[in-house]
Amino acid sequence: MLFSNVRAALLAAGVLLAASACNATGAMPSSAPAANADAGGSRAAVVSPADTESILKLLKKDVTIGSTVDPANGDMGPRAVTVVQYNFGKLKKGQLLVCNFENSSGTAGEGTTIEQFDPVANSKATTFFQNSKIEGCDGDAIDGGDQVYGTGFTSKVMVWINEKGQLKKSYGSPITQPLGNGEAPMLYSYSPELVFVGNADTGGVDSFSFGGYSSGHGKEVINGFDVNKGSGGSALGPSGIAYWCGAPPGSGTCPQKKNPPDTLYVADGACNAVVAVSHASALLVKDEITIGSGCAKFTCKYPTTTCATVVKAGSPLDKPVAQTLLPNGNLIVANTGNNTLVEMTPAGQVLDTMVVDKSKTPGIFGLAAIGTKDSNTALFYTDTNTNTLHELEQ
Repeated sequence: MLFSNVRAALLAAGVLLAASACNATGAMPSSAPAANADAGGSRAAVVSPADTESILKLLKKDVTIGSTVDPANGDMGPRAVTVVQYNFGKLKKGQLLVCNFENSSGTAGEGTTIEQFDPVANSKATTFFQNSKIEGCDGDAIDGGDQVYGTGFTSKVMVWINEKGQLKKSYGSPITQPLGNGEAPMLYSYSPELVFVGNADTGGVDSFSFGGYSSGHGKEVINGFDVNKGSGGSALGPSGIAYWCGAPPGSGTCPQKKNPPDTLYVADGACNAVVAVSHASALLVKDEITIGSGCAKFTCKYPTTTCATVVKAGSPLDKPVAQTLLPNGNLIVANTGNNTLVEMTPAGQVLDTMVVDKSKTPGIFGLAAIGTKDSNTALFYTDTNTNTLHELEQ
């Protein structure tokens, strides 16, 4: 049977718990853990109504939360930062988790710790997790059940860590060299949770399905993103993974409504672009979307269901690695080329830029937003040059 017929049968049967073109994403805690078409005539990513008020302009205070150096083994070089969603186990709602990419000597790709912080100034880091399975830690996505998914650039795997900081399971293939990850919360009731992983060597993006009616396995659903084949901290490729379903940052579930937005955003520093993938939860087939050279053209196997578009390419983007979504649906992207934050709408309209580290050395590799509306939005970022975690406040 052709896969297009299989897809139709599954959707009709409700196995994917989605209506028509929108498959389900997101879930509660893991218990185990056709002809090609050009994107020119395909379905574009859903663009939210424009909110053109700049949030960066409102963020006047830069508060140092604390040093990210691990108190036990001295790991440093902070990368991903994630906000805890609920009180569960060792984790408290609003706390922050930060990956360390370097060891105590500053060797890139040898950090093995995830730090835990209270979201207040002068917070002291405590070790949430330490294991060689996350060597070169660059991703710490967390789901609606406070289950953490840590990725290791050097270890080449993703691991499931429970709310107590205990290793539960490791995931290898199709992961080859993870360059961070991002979580997609529950799109519909009982639908699975998705964790997307970008790879620095292949330019592929893998989708893992957990909880609910999930497979518990991963598949490379997008290929062809530009990569620079860099080693250690210089690697660029598909990273800065952020997902939008209409829910404020840190939400465990998406708004329960008909046809919610279902858009995956990927920043690629090798092609200096941000790409949007429509109906990302409907990505079911290996290499369903192929990204062309320069991240400028897209070939989609099922373009009426899911495809990709360019949000922004070129200046002011400069080797972007980290990315986060604001409560209003706009994007903040962190350039490693000039340590500048770039704020833009989903349509690519640049609203503001902000330099947060004047050093010539790349330093901003992690971003996370909090808030429910423009007036209470705040932004966390990590700085590898100072080994610190910061909050930009209004």
